[in-house]
Amino acid sequence: MQQYLELVETVLSEGTHKPNRTGVDTISSFSEHYEVDLQEGYPLLTTKQMDGYRWNSMLHEVCWYLSGEEHIRNLREETKIWDAWADDEGRLDTAYGRFWRRYPVPEGEARLEGESWPDESHRWVTVEETADGGRRRVFDQLQYVIDTLSDSPNSRRLVVNAWHPANAAVSTLPPCHYSFVFNVQGDRLNCHLTQRSGDIALGVPFNIAAYALLTKVIAQQTGFEPGTFAHTVVDAHVYCGRGDRGDWYADNLESLQSRLRDVDDREEYREIRQWLEAEAPAEAEGDERLDHVPGLLEQLSREPLDRPTLEVADVSIDDLTADDVELKEYESHDGIEFAVAE
Repeated sequence: MQQYLELVETVLSEGTHKPNRTGVDTISSFSEHYEVDLQEGYPLLTTKQMDGYRWNSMLHEVCWYLSGEEHIRNLREETKIWDAWADDEGRLDTAYGRFWRRYPVPEGEARLEGESWPDESHRWVTVEETADGGRRRVFDQLQYVIDTLSDSPNSRRLVVNAWHPANAAVSTLPPCHYSFVFNVQGDRLNCHLTQRSGDIALGVPFNIAAYALLTKVIAQQTGFEPGTFAHTVVDAHVYCGRGDRGDWYADNLESLQSRLRDVDDREEYREIRQWLEAEAPAEAEGDERLDHVPGLLEQLSREPLDRPTLEVADVSIDDLTADDVELKEYESHDGIEFAVAE
């Protein structure tokens, strides 16, 4: 997908060296935006292999979001991508789907005077029992969107929010892709995702695939055609290693970016990769592939292939499983391995 390659090139060419909480340095760029026309095919990257285990992981992660679960006890049977942030019982201190489907409604004195809140008989509110025998009210944001699209498709309030400020202040990993908005234009359902932090090599390809799938599912549920997926990433970053490897980028980023600005042909990205690997200190043992720049340069050298197509069974968001989704006509270049900066 060319839009993704343009994002990669922009971050590498215009970003700044920036340390962060993981201890793995980044090349970071502020507020990057791109749009993808979903009518042109399903935007699963073809410049690296994303079927097989990667595809299976993404599918099960989306179904986990839709389930509203706050734990990964079922998800971890299919993928390990959330294991590092869960406790021994599989609980997460932040879970996207828990807020998508079960956003907490304040009770009693937690409400400020004059605020309006739905009562427990409201169509999108559910009363749950707590472990200590108490009760809490939760709001189903995603069902609200689906029902409103059916009743009032021109609404400008079709927002789903996974961010709770108090939770985010203490969470191990608060939501990266924290808010998305649906919008109808004609017969097309569009989706805009806002992401506070985006790992360009590993996270963003999953985000593209997941929200393109979600848009197709919601469009199918509500009688629309999938339209445009728009994506804004506030801190768009490429991990570039730690220790001596990260320090090298701090000292040599301008030299790298000068070479990138002079590129006229895709093959020249491979030449830049060869220069980088010859000049930069080797990654320390155990840190292999924490530097994502070489792998992304390899992707930039590759010509995107035709987009695949996606078929989704006509089932509700409560019933959707990975078996209901079929990827067709997918061909890609070879896979590229990147290590996760935790």
